[in-house]
Amino acid sequence: MNDIKYIRNRTKQLFIGDVAVGAGAPISVQSMAKVPTTDISTVLHQCENVYRAGGDLMRVSVPDENSATALKTIVEESPIPIIADIHFDYRLALLSLDAGVHKLRINPGNIGSPERVKIVAKEAIAHNVPIRIGVNHGSLPKDIGKIPLITPADAMVKAAEREISILEDVGFSDIVVSLKSSSPMTTVEANKKFARKYDYPLHIGVTEAGFGEQGIVASTVGLVLLLSAKIGDTMRVSLSERPEKEVRIAREILRFMNLRRYGVRLISCPTCARSEGNIKIIAPQIWERIKNISEPISVAVMGCVVNGPGEAKDADIGVACGKHQALIFKRGEPLRKIAIEDIVDELTMEIEDMIDNS
Repeated sequence: MNDIKYIRNRTKQLFIGDVAVGAGAPISVQSMAKVPTTDISTVLHQCENVYRAGGDLMRVSVPDENSATALKTIVEESPIPIIADIHFDYRLALLSLDAGVHKLRINPGNIGSPERVKIVAKEAIAHNVPIRIGVNHGSLPKDIGKIPLITPADAMVKAAEREISILEDVGFSDIVVSLKSSSPMTTVEANKKFARKYDYPLHIGVTEAGFGEQGIVASTVGLVLLLSAKIGDTMRVSLSERPEKEVRIAREILRFMNLRRYGVRLISCPTCARSEGNIKIIAPQIWERIKNISEPISVAVMGCVVNGPGEAKDADIGVACGKHQALIFKRGEPLRKIAIEDIVDELTMEIEDMIDNS
């Protein structure tokens, strides 16, 4: 895919495996495995799905030693870099580094004493692995949460600052920071406050956003506001959904903000009484066949002759329904008429032919 350079000059750059983060690199998209890490085959299946959906990075939880042991195989066989998510026990971070992970995520609210954090940092230096300081509003250090009159956003920034200081004390600077809340506006406020003070790359997202329409809207609101402010170097849409769905939503946000060029875009009409084809059935069927196409092409599926021909002409390939027949357009020119019931097969065939001959 062709990526658009993301201009945010103040952030440093680091690498998570072979994925550059910060300093103008394309905004990377990540997700997280939704099953126990010890279920190696399912985790790898989810990694593959994320990769096919356009994801760049995959995070897995490491709640125990068996999960840390499973990481070695996951790291070796995953098509994308693996991030180990660590809570409570710093020793699991050390085991994850030995397993070859490409990045650590630690939570300053529960990872332990500064001495333990420094042990992890020194080992991360030895392994050339970056660390994300992952601040969540729901798990802030207890003493910070008790500061009188402190706002949620300020508390999150303060937690990040404390952890940064610990890492910097041992010369560690390959740091990514995230400041997340289930409230989009609190998330935006915290990230803006942090970005005014530091040049560390920011991982952005609304944590525990939910599922369905509410989760998608909450994530989109927070991410769009931050990206519009030139804040964000890597991102996750956090939903109670499959990992690949998180990735697809993230990539659509980036696509429509002209921040990355991804694969196929499907344009379809909302349908009305003028529609001659059942677009609400036809469009999803076409999408299932083409959704993993990596080439940046546009496909229009339109139900009538009002906007249909114009949209179909403007797309790389499209179809507009009319009375009893539909007309396929290819690169702005009418190609041929087909039966409406043949749209899915015929349009898919033309799309595949276009890609094969491009």
